[in-house]
Amino acid sequence: MSPDVVLADFFSGCGGTARGFADAGVQPVFATDWDEEAVQTFKLNFPDVKAVQRDIRELAAEEVVSVMPAADEAIRLLAGCAPCQPFAGHRNAATGEDERSDLVLELLRFVEALCPQLVFVENVPGMRRASRSAGPFMEFVEVLKKTHHVAFDTISCADYGVPQTRRRLVLIASSLGEIDVPTPTHGPSTDQPHVTVRDAIHSLPHSVNAPESSAISSHRAMRLTPLNRKRIKATPEGGDRRNWPKRLWPDCHSGGFGGHTDVYGRLSWDKPAPTLTTKCISYSNGRFGHPSEHRAITAREAARLQTFHDSFEFAGGLTSQARQIGNAVPVLLARRFGQHFVEHVVEAQARDSAATSGQADRAAVGENEMRNAA
Repeated sequence: MSPDVVLADFFSGCGGTARGFADAGVQPVFATDWDEEAVQTFKLNFPDVKAVQRDIRELAAEEVVSVMPAADEAIRLLAGCAPCQPFAGHRNAATGEDERSDLVLELLRFVEALCPQLVFVENVPGMRRASRSAGPFMEFVEVLKKTHHVAFDTISCADYGVPQTRRRLVLIASSLGEIDVPTPTHGPSTDQPHVTVRDAIHSLPHSVNAPESSAISSHRAMRLTPLNRKRIKATPEGGDRRNWPKRLWPDCHSGGFGGHTDVYGRLSWDKPAPTLTTKCISYSNGRFGHPSEHRAITAREAARLQTFHDSFEFAGGLTSQARQIGNAVPVLLARRFGQHFVEHVVEAQARDSAATSGQADRAAVGENEMRNAA
């Protein structure tokens, strides 16, 4: 029987973390994000969870505590996946620096108020590189270490069954005992190969104009300009702008191509996709061209590459949906970490039960000895 574990999801986005944890047996009870349409999506898919649109800096801890079960009724899990892109308007006027990097420290208020036994944080690897010995992330780690066992590492989502080479910094913590980042389930060191683009999206109708496509929510593609249609037709599977004839080159690249070759690229059928971004359905903004169709991938195809099930509905227009999908924690990644947390709780409870039983046995032996002596 699974233990009762409840989730408070900060920077929840559209619900990738919550969906994965729920699939692992964790019950989401609270979620918050600044993106209004992401919160609408969360509510569509989790109608029984209290989800609020709020800047975390303006969120009162009491509002979260009020919906959480009592500490002795359930294990509390706090998840916080602070966004990595700057908020518009949240740049410090005096220094010009992005204030978003400090948002992870806002979670400490809620750690103090909720006293969660478990903590999960996900972000870009750059947060760790920028603060190996100082900075917001390491400050968060050092404070958390006072009450929890902490482990963190940079992982590839492809190693956990996600059809995407997305690299992420993940932190897990527990006050119940020592805990480590879960071992990979896919890749060369396992008995399961990486999941590919073909595995993820090939079963969807390739033509978005086909009648069956209309029955699948969000299976729509952005329109291409006539020039970009010529460009994608000149791009083979797995290829990019370097495959074009010079007449299709942008004026700014008349001297050749350098920098990011993924721009104007096509996906490869038999490899994981690269990291999906908030512009993951735009052909000109990354390797987001369909492997064989002359179009960018659809929002639903992008959602599958983030391991959302087709039943997961997205609010807003295509641009908003792409932003929500690109910002999300892949569902399968969250599920794997959720399973790891549940297994950890079961082991901790078994240890506690064995210790309690041992104490009771020793007490009973002591009473018998005293009785016999009398």
